[in-house]
Amino acid sequence: MTKDFDTQGEIVSALRRIIRAVDRHSKYLAQRYGLTGPQLVVLQFLELHGPQTTGQLAEGVSLGQATLSDILERLGRKQFIERRRATEDKRRVINELTADGRNAIKQAPPLLQERFTKALQGLSDWEQTLILSTLQRVAEMMQAQEIDASPILVTGPVGVSAEETAEFLTEQDAGAAEPLPKV
Repeated sequence: MTKDFDTQGEIVSALRRIIRAVDRHSKYLAQRYGLTGPQLVVLQFLELHGPQTTGQLAEGVSLGQATLSDILERLGRKQFIERRRATEDKRRVINELTADGRNAIKQAPPLLQERFTKALQGLSDWEQTLILSTLQRVAEMMQAQEIDASPILVTGPVGVSAEETAEFLTEQDAGAAEPLPKV
C-alpha cells in the first residue's frame, strides 16, 4: 500500500467511525428513552422558550417545516406537547410542552452535542478554526455544503454508566438487542 492510500483509508475510516458513533447513540436514545434526538431537541426548545408556532420552532431548531410537522405529530400522540389554534389568528398553531413532555426531558440524557461542545471549548482558538475549516472542506468534497443542517447532534447516553453503555452497544453490534420502538 502506498502512503497516500493509507492516509485516504484512514480519513474514510475516521468519517465512518463518526457516523457510526452518532448512529449508535441515536439508537440508544430511541430504545432506552423512546425519543429521537430531534424530538428531544424540540421538547428542550419548548421548555426553554415556551409556546411556539411551528414556524418559530422550525427556525429555532433549524429543521424544515415538513420534518418538524412530523416530529410534532408524534410528540402530540405521546402527549408530550399540546397543539392548539392561536386565538388571534386561527391559521397559526401553537405548540406547548405538557407535564408529560417535561418528565420526558428530565428522564432523557443530555444532548450528545453538549459533551462535544464542552470538549471543543477545551481546545485553543486555532485548533477550533482548523477543525472547522477541515470539516467544511470535507462537506464540500462530499457535495454536502448546501444541505441544511442544524448544529444539533443526536443525543447520547451521557449520565449512564460506562458498563451499561458498553453492554448496550455490544448487544447492538451482535444484533442481540430488541427491535427499536417506533417513535
